[in-house]
Amino acid sequence: MRNTAASRRLCCGLLAVGAGWLLAGCAAPPVETYADERPALDLKTYFNGRLLAHGMFQDRSGRVVRRFVVDMTGTWNGNQGVLDERFTYSDGKTERRVWRLVDDGDGRYRGTADDVVGQASGQARGPAFNWRYTLRLPVDGTVYEVQFDDWMYLIDERVMLNRATMRKWGIRLGEVTLTFTKLEP
Repeated sequence: MRNTAASRRLCCGLLAVGAGWLLAGCAAPPVETYADERPALDLKTYFNGRLLAHGMFQDRSGRVVRRFVVDMTGTWNGNQGVLDERFTYSDGKTERRVWRLVDDGDGRYRGTADDVVGQASGQARGPAFNWRYTLRLPVDGTVYEVQFDDWMYLIDERVMLNRATMRKWGIRLGEVTLTFTKLEP
């Protein structure tokens, strides 16, 4: 009897440790980690004017499922911004998303778009920006609400890299990788 109880305790303990490791492996460093790094990202400057982005979506196995190009135009009036994104996918389909952004100060931003549930929220520190939101994603006639955890890193005044993890019910569905290039101010 004791061996069975000891085995259960050991098994439960190992499961708890394994779950802790799994959850820790999913966590990204806080955006404050990048506060002292340069160049510093100012979203109102970077996302002002015309930009071009090239990207891909990889499923959880790493297979590239979709490639796309995004033609973007950003405009700001004080702390209010609009980012107009026009997607062209490798299969010829097109899509448009218009973000309405607000600079809340101290590197904090929020935003809305027609296919975003509620508000997106983000914070910039140094060259990094973390942007989180829930997107209504249509797939084969069904619309799913999936969570995005976007991490953007300014490389120089023209180039920014973006890596986004997409999840549903906490389960990683895949990743989106983008390269932004600023074309004009």
